[in-house]
Parts: sequence; structure tokens; C-alpha cells
Amino acid sequence: MGNVNKADLQPFLDRLTSRSVLTEDEQQAILELPGRRELVQSHRDIVALGEQADHVCLIVAGLVARFGEDSDGKRQITAIYIAGDMPDLQSVVQPVGSSALQALSMATILTVPHAALRAAAARYPALAEAFWRDCMVDADIFAQWVVNVGRRDARERVAHLLCEMGTRLGAGPAAGEVVFPFAVTQAQLADATALTGVHVNRTLQSLRRARLADVSRQAVRIPNWNALAAVGDFDPGYLHANVRPDQRLRMVETV
Repeated sequence: MGNVNKADLQPFLDRLTSRSVLTEDEQQAILELPGRRELVQSHRDIVALGEQADHVCLIVAGLVARFGEDSDGKRQITAIYIAGDMPDLQSVVQPVGSSALQALSMATILTVPHAALRAAAARYPALAEAFWRDCMVDADIFAQWVVNVGRRDARERVAHLLCEMGTRLGAGPAAGEVVFPFAVTQAQLADATALTGVHVNRTLQSLRRARLADVSRQAVRIPNWNALAAVGDFDPGYLHANVRPDQRLRMVETV
């Protein structure tokens, strides 16, 4: 399998160091993780429901979604992941998947063996702490998605989702016009917001008429970020995207 291009692992390292303090040796251990690149076609499962995994998936490019599924096989998107995300990091300690991962668009992933992550965490306990914190952020996002589909109306749900993705992709919050790539279909937006395709279409038309958001097949344009965030009741705090250096905790002492 061998080591991969460090550029593939750098976004994941950036995600970890945005919230955790890591020494140079600990950072190097992440960049030296082994893995295998794989190109995944859109609508293809990356991890199947109930699959016993021996590796995690790091997203290098594209969009990937987590799906929940009922006994009839009907699915709903419960999370969306972008480049730099490791959506199944928790599988290192719980290898049997309770949900499925599927590519929403053409995606490039890097499969990293559980054994390599366990070895890195055993050698550098601060990495285990960083992995733990990363999973905690994912849990905070899951909680917000529950609130979004359970307590907000259609307009609020879509506005909130667009603001979340814009923030995670580094486009917002910002003054003036914000544009970011978001290659999802209206059907996928419907799955992510627990709405029908017709309802999503009407909601997007309403946001466009109000000059709040213009969503195309490949990108989102937000003329006024603060206005859309107000409609979506969006507070980016749960994303932990701008943790100050003095707030980046480290329980493990630096040797």
C-alpha cells in the first residue's frame, strides 16, 4: 500500500490542527499515514450499511453523504462531507457501520487502514485526543441537523444548510457576495432537509426571488450572507471553525 502524496493528507491535518495542538512529530505522523487512492462514481456506496470495515475513508475531492435507512430500504441523508473530512473516523473503535456512505458527486477518497491510525494514536496519545475532538465536532453537526429537520420550516432548513456548507467550505461568514461550489441536485437537497423535491424547488425559487441565495447545479451564490444566516437561524459556533490558538486544548503533555 505504501505512503501516499502528503498533499492528500494535508487538509485532514489542517482540520485537526485548527482545533488541537500537535507537535511537529505528531503532524508528521499524520502526513506519513499509508493509504490507497480511489475514484468513486457518483451515487455509489463507499461503505455499506452493516459493513465490517478495516479502514477509514478520507475525502480528497468531491462530496460524500451519510445515509440512514429504514427497513424498506428508504434512505435519508444525515450528513454531508467535503474534502479534508474523514467521515468514518469512529469506525476505528466501532468497525461495523450503522449507516452508509455514498458519493453524491464524483469523488476521490483515500482509504487509510485502521491499524495505521491505531498505531499512530498509540505512539502519540495527543493524536488520539485530536481524533476524539474531531468526532465530537461531527456529533455537534449531527445534533444541529436534527434540530434543522425537526424544528425549522422549509425556508429555514435550506438557508441553514447553505450557510453551514458555505462555512465549512471556507466561504463564509463574509461581507458582500459569497460564492462557493456545491454540486448537489435538488433531490439530494430534499434528502438532506427531509423535504420533497417539489418543496425544495419552491423554496429555492423563493430564496432566489428574495435575493437571499441562488443555487445552481454546481455552485451557490449568496448576495448577503447575514440576511441568509438570519433566515436560517444560523450560528456557526457548533462547527468550531474558528477556534483561537489559546482555545486549542491539549490534555497530553508535550515531551
